[in-house]
Amino acid sequence: MGAINGKQFIDRINQVKSNIWIDGKQITEKLSEHPAFKGIIKSKASLYDLQHDSVLSEKLTFTEFNDKISLSFLQPKTIEDLVKRRIMFEIWAKNTNGMMGRSPDYMNTVVMAFASSASYLNSKENCFPKNITALYQRAMKEDLSFTHTFITPQVNRSQLMWVNSKEPISAKVVEKNDQGIIIKGARLLATQGGLTDEVLVYSAGGVYDLDSAFAFSIPSDTEGLKFICRQSFVGGESTFNFPLSSRFEEMDTLLVFDHVLVPWERVFFYENIEVANTFILQSSFHSNAFHQVITRQIVKTEFLLGLAELLVNAINIGEYLHIKNKLSEIIMGLETMKALLQKAENEAALDDSGFMRPNLLPLQVASNIFPKIYPRFCEIIQIIGASGIITLPTEEDFNSEIRGDLDQYLQGACCNAVDRVKIFRLAWELTMSSFGTRQTQYERYFFGDPVRLSGSLYNSFEKEPYVARVKEFLEIDD
Repeated sequence: MGAINGKQFIDRINQVKSNIWIDGKQITEKLSEHPAFKGIIKSKASLYDLQHDSVLSEKLTFTEFNDKISLSFLQPKTIEDLVKRRIMFEIWAKNTNGMMGRSPDYMNTVVMAFASSASYLNSKENCFPKNITALYQRAMKEDLSFTHTFITPQVNRSQLMWVNSKEPISAKVVEKNDQGIIIKGARLLATQGGLTDEVLVYSAGGVYDLDSAFAFSIPSDTEGLKFICRQSFVGGESTFNFPLSSRFEEMDTLLVFDHVLVPWERVFFYENIEVANTFILQSSFHSNAFHQVITRQIVKTEFLLGLAELLVNAINIGEYLHIKNKLSEIIMGLETMKALLQKAENEAALDDSGFMRPNLLPLQVASNIFPKIYPRFCEIIQIIGASGIITLPTEEDFNSEIRGDLDQYLQGACCNAVDRVKIFRLAWELTMSSFGTRQTQYERYFFGDPVRLSGSLYNSFEKEPYVARVKEFLEIDD
């Protein structure tokens, strides 16, 4: 099969009978027709269609198994391969303006990174590296889509996650048999949970007991697996009123495992605390995942800059120095992120498995910078738009008898009232709506607690050469 198109994706997702609950009701209709999901599924389908575009296909696919395969699955062996992957990320990100944090290329990259590092599990107890390789090959051949979960529920972090001795809160192995392991409990936070072919479940460190030390992938409609959705942030179907949420609202879900059987051929490892705490760090996960995410965030920053400039032009405030100062902040952030991404590619190196990894350090720096600058950029857009972001008519208003008043009083300095309102409604939804504030929180915690991220950067950064230089200058002996 290889790289699928949009229709194939929609048809397949409609056939996956995931157990999804939203607003207290179980979903029974086709997912592509449900108001909470139809927009994001249509947008994802458009990405898959690009793989068959006559102009873009060569930039979005590579040949394997005598078929075209999504380039996001490509295991990089040269810097040129990394550049190819980045170009692919850029094309898809520009199609969503960076608003889709779980576009398929992100999880494809995760699966690829796990497979590229599967040899780390060789000869380790209760580890099955061949199962990771099998998943990777199957994912390429069928162009599978994934979500993932590795976060435990926030209950009482000072205690182990058990209500009592028999009922776990955090998902744990509660039984093993000839068929596989049995999982009971819950996991956060699966974005697009239930809207993908499979769910990748793994530990990301901080594991202290054998029952929590596991990793596997299972179909989304596995018996006993339930997806509980948060409230939908889709404002409506109108792209005039809700230009972003109508297209890119990604549902976030709580996963509940009710004695879910994970077949042995699906298990990557279990009951191995050392591996559960080190595999993510030793694998190429961070290098490759950061590479995709930073590329998307750059595209998103470009979109914010374009929107900010449109706001400035619409009300003719471009000559004010404080406005230029604010837009320059966005420009500086954008160019800093670009430079760090370029540095990561230029300083890439082969790992022990023979695959090219982007230099992690500049990507770590970028991943620490963006959660700080993105909220500021949203604030800048709010400040530029001022009260104009608040008093906004709808598409229905423009189709009513008050159209004349709107045309007269809401026109811009260089655009008519309809276009001015479109610009300001986009600014409102990006920075002030439930969709927009979720985007801010999502970017703030994309790779985890910002304090932990900065602590990890500090711990991994080689500081001794700089200390030695100062000691030499001051003639301080060790």
